[in-house]
Amino acid sequence: MLDEILEQPAAIQRTLQQYRDCDELERSSAPVFTQHDRLVIAASGSSRHAGLAGEVMLEDLCNLAVDVEYASEYLYRTAHSVLSPALMVISQSGETADTLAVLRQGKSHDLFTAAITNVPGSSMMREADLAFLTHAGKESAIPATKSFTNQLVLLQVLALAIARVRRSRADLQHPGRCLELLPELAASRLPIWQERVHEVAQLYQGAQAFMFVGRGIHYAIAREGALKLKETAYRQAEAYPAGEVRHGPQALVSENVPTVTIATHDPEDADSVLRYRKTLEIARELRAKGGEVIALVNEDDREAKQYASCALEVPVSNEYGLAVLEVMPLQLLACYLALNDGINPDQPRYLSKAVTRK
Repeated sequence: MLDEILEQPAAIQRTLQQYRDCDELERSSAPVFTQHDRLVIAASGSSRHAGLAGEVMLEDLCNLAVDVEYASEYLYRTAHSVLSPALMVISQSGETADTLAVLRQGKSHDLFTAAITNVPGSSMMREADLAFLTHAGKESAIPATKSFTNQLVLLQVLALAIARVRRSRADLQHPGRCLELLPELAASRLPIWQERVHEVAQLYQGAQAFMFVGRGIHYAIAREGALKLKETAYRQAEAYPAGEVRHGPQALVSENVPTVTIATHDPEDADSVLRYRKTLEIARELRAKGGEVIALVNEDDREAKQYASCALEVPVSNEYGLAVLEVMPLQLLACYLALNDGINPDQPRYLSKAVTRK
């Protein structure tokens, strides 16, 4: 798992190189999405969290209405929308049983289908009308790390291509530039994160429950961070949109239940800055209640650090690039908490790489 976390800069670079020709993507794939105003994304586990991040990208950039469904639930819905949405499935293996069943059900209803997967020749690659392959390389550890970040990158590439075709947004240069910088930023920070997160894991080794909070696309990353902690280090962990902490979860706040608060932001994006300010309010309240706050913050953000018990710094990017970068320290946190407890993070108990039963 640790090796695959450290491979992420190179894996992201491979995916970017594969889809670097945006003109070709705009000609061959993106136009199909202009025929639909609604997209359903069906996935499970980490892939669903990538879908939640993709929902933000596609709605923000493309003016495309997106619903993200649990594949295991969507499969057994008694009725389906008459609006005939496009259907996208996401799966690392391309063989996840309930997600594959959703794909086949969609095809039986004559829906346009697309798939994102990491395994060439997989069932989803063969059967979807349009298939996109991430180039993370073989992922041997059961917890998804490099496959997840490559799903995020591919979804952003696709969102940018669709936005250009739909002419939904004129200001696409900024997210495009940020996307290209991700491999370099990740490669330069991973050694720093390794050292810092190892220290943080030792500080909170005794904690058996964690909360994760974030706003917007960062809520999807909070969910992924919580899942990594559960499946890898066997810690109880729950994720909430930051504002929802006031609606019940704050009753859990104590020095024994650390809150991982994602408080990064894009200084060039007014909406991002507003979300950041609101998240800082939550962090301040948690600290006032005696809670421990592990904050992910922009590099050199002194204000955010005031409300953190400890801080993990993330280089500045746009909202979508931040999502890719900030999940890496969270992966490391889960990995080191597991290793410190003598748990093999590559083979979590009761789990397998692909769920093959519906």
